Amino acid sequence: MKEELIISGRNLPHIDPHLSLWHWPISLYLFLGGLAAGILFFAALVTLFRKEEKYLGAVKYATIIPPIALSVGLLALLYDLTHLWYAWRLYMVIRIESPMSWGAWTLLLVTPISFLWMISYFKEYFPNWKWQQGVWNYASIAIDFINKYKRVMAWILVPSTIILGIYTGILLSAFNARPLWNNSILGPLFLTSGLSTGAAAIIVLSKSHDERRMFSMIDLVLIGIELFLITHMLMGMLAGSQVQLEASELLLGGEFTVAFWVFVIILGLAFPAVLEIFELIGYKVPAVIPALLVLLGGMIFRFIMVDAGQITRYLY
Repeated sequence: MKEELIISGRNLPHIDPHLSLWHWPISLYLFLGGLAAGILFFAALVTLFRKEEKYLGAVKYATIIPPIALSVGLLALLYDLTHLWYAWRLYMVIRIESPMSWGAWTLLLVTPISFLWMISYFKEYFPNWKWQQGVWNYASIAIDFINKYKRVMAWILVPSTIILGIYTGILLSAFNARPLWNNSILGPLFLTSGLSTGAAAIIVLSKSHDERRMFSMIDLVLIGIELFLITHMLMGMLAGSQVQLEASELLLGGEFTVAFWVFVIILGLAFPAVLEIFELIGYKVPAVIPALLVLLGGMIFRFIMVDAGQITRYLY
């Protein structure tokens, strides 16, 4: 039996084709999109259940974030585009099979509604403003008109924010050539993470103990689901082909292991969950601390997935 040693010339730095084009703007965009989707989803639900007075943090204070987050996220996306002046072509067609088409049209729907939702509370944000005098009287009439259709906006936001949240993950999973991204878990995982960060933002901005307690319970459930989905994702890769095993090694012993397990799993999910459990059973734990950790973990998770995914590849 003759043994032969085959040396491959694939994956040579600066020689082989590679995909390392998505940098921090894309990661930031995915995080801010998921955060805005989570906040608006809960605001819409609270409105539909007519609990606005009880959960003011969700419908009034936290909803200041989405229009800002979506605007910054879109600016980051535009900054990253190579052919910026052709971006308008996304809105010339609707491609059902394209995640980018879904995302572009959903953002076109959600972004203006997020601004209208924030504007609807201007009278409460600025109670001492002279709303009945001069040109501000017309602004007051416009705000009253927007408030008349608040429930209609809520009905639109519930499905559209779910699409927006899940799209941030499907955008990555649609890349068949990247084993770390190409799995069916990323869509639900990014949606759950977005809802969790949305609940965390509401906790940070809420002024009501009961509201903070309610959203701490919601966030605790979402953290549990997120940990389950991450476990399922890793187990699926470990039971997959060689390229999927190599992809999993980036998070299980490779260069992203420390960042993933320390900042995402432990500090971003497990530790906040423990703090929220202590708070719910009666211990005095500042609710802001686990909420801020969830937000930080959610952002770092996007950066890790975007950066690590571009390293994984198929070698034939």
